[in-house]
This record gives sequence, structure tokens and C-alpha cells, in this order.
Amino acid sequence: MALPALAIHGGAGVIARGDQEFLAQARAGLGQALTAGRRILEQGGAALLAVEAAVRVLEDDPCFNAGRGSALTSEGRVEMDAALVDGESGRAGAVAGVTTLRHPVSAARLLLEHGPHVLMAGPGAERHATALGAEAVDPVLLITPRALAQLERFRQSGVPASQGTVGAVACDAAGRLAAATSTGGTTGKLPGRIGDSPVIGAGTWADARCAISATGLGEAFLRTAFAHALSSRIGSGMAVDEAARQALALVRDSGGNGGCIVVAHGGVIVTRQDDDMFRASWSATQPARVAIFRDD
Repeated sequence: MALPALAIHGGAGVIARGDQEFLAQARAGLGQALTAGRRILEQGGAALLAVEAAVRVLEDDPCFNAGRGSALTSEGRVEMDAALVDGESGRAGAVAGVTTLRHPVSAARLLLEHGPHVLMAGPGAERHATALGAEAVDPVLLITPRALAQLERFRQSGVPASQGTVGAVACDAAGRLAAATSTGGTTGKLPGRIGDSPVIGAGTWADARCAISATGLGEAFLRTAFAHALSSRIGSGMAVDEAARQALALVRDSGGNGGCIVVAHGGVIVTRQDDDMFRASWSATQPARVAIFRDD
């Protein structure tokens, strides 16, 4: 029997401390997502189902940049990406640039289970996912006042207001590892832009050693094949925390920053970030913990 463990994140960056109402809502959302995934693991369920359940909660929470609450493109639309990886089987599913799916992470799971492809994008991905049972919604329902305000600030300043992502990694009682990541991308991105989240081995990865979900400037995580590079370091015998540190250093060298969550075989949890990061974790040997700021 392995030790079940679960870690989630809701995006990294410099998080303002002044909006106490928003921070309280975000903490509550992280706690609810952790509970959703933890409940499955405590009942002996699969890591794959636990990470999907946790991310679905975050996709429904307007505090986070995924699903409802996604960052908006320069044209004011939602374009979402997500991926899911099963470390035991090596199967993966991902969607990119989808606009009408309530839960992109569940669309990724449907692709993982039914194929025939690993990664699909745009209207074709939406049609295939809904045919398999994914829930479609009016894209307008995914746009929030917070996302609209961030887009307006971007139009005035040219500085992206949101580079957030949500993700979850887990190890179940059978020792199986899984990772999931979902995002709306960056505020003001060009239509059609795809970041690292749906790219297997960049923003999302799981194998027999570890499960990884990243958050930050996607282009830098893509250039460094971040998640696979981190796993390869663990495979060479490097400690999980040091492997995460070195992989994030490569991201910084490539002009980016961000953070990641890692669950390794045996229930080891590592969270590492350059700045602040919405995050929560639990394991069979560690009580549930929710944190936001780097010094939490």
C-alpha cells in the first residue's frame, strides 16, 4: 500500500495582499478542491479521478484562471487549455483553444480514455468532447467581471494581469500517479495562442516516478520542456525538491518564472515557486494545508 497524497495549485505570481475578501474566497476554493480530490483518495479511488475532481472545482471557481474565470484574449473571448496524464499507463489527453466546454479537464479525460488522439484543439475538440459526454455551455457564462477588469487594465498598460493556471497531482493507495492542469492562458493573449498547460511534458506530466503540474509564463515552460526535464532529474536520482529547483532555474534562464507542484512515488509532496502561489496539499501523513504567499 502506498501513501495517498494530493497537491493542488491555483496559479503563481505576485499576489496582492490588500483584497482580503478575494483572498478569503480563494482560500476557501482551494480547500474545497482539496477536499474533492482527497475524498476520492481516502475511499481508495484512482489518482486520475482525484486530480480531475480537484481541478473541476477550480474550473468552476471564478477566483481562478480556468473554466469560469479564465483570462480573456485581446478580443475579449475565453480560449481554454487543459491536460490530464495517467502515470501508470502513460496515457494522456489534452485540449487547447476551447471556448464552450465547462470543464476542459474532463474533456481531456475523455480524450485520454477514448482517443483516438492525445491533443485536440478548437471547434473539433469541442465537437468530439461533447459527443463523448463533455458539458457545453454558452462562452459568455465563462466570462467574469474580474477577467473583464484585468483585460481593461492590460489594454491600458500592456502588462498581462493574469498568468495563472490551476492544477493537481496525486498518488493513490495503489501507488498510481496522475497530473492535471487547466488554464485560460494569459490576459490579452493573441487569439489562438496555446501555452504549456496542454503540452504533455511541458506544463503537465506523470510517470512511474512523479506527477507534475506547472504554472507561470507558458512560453518559457515550453522552451525548456519543463515537466519532463524535472522528471528526468528525479529519474537520475536527484531529490525531488532539488530537481524542481533546477528545472525552475531553466525556466528563469529562458525568460520566465512561475511554480510547480510535484507528488513523487511514496507520497512525497513538493511545492516550489518563484513568487507567491495559490496552493494546498494533503497526504496520509500530513494534515491538509492551504497557503497563498511565499512566506506562508
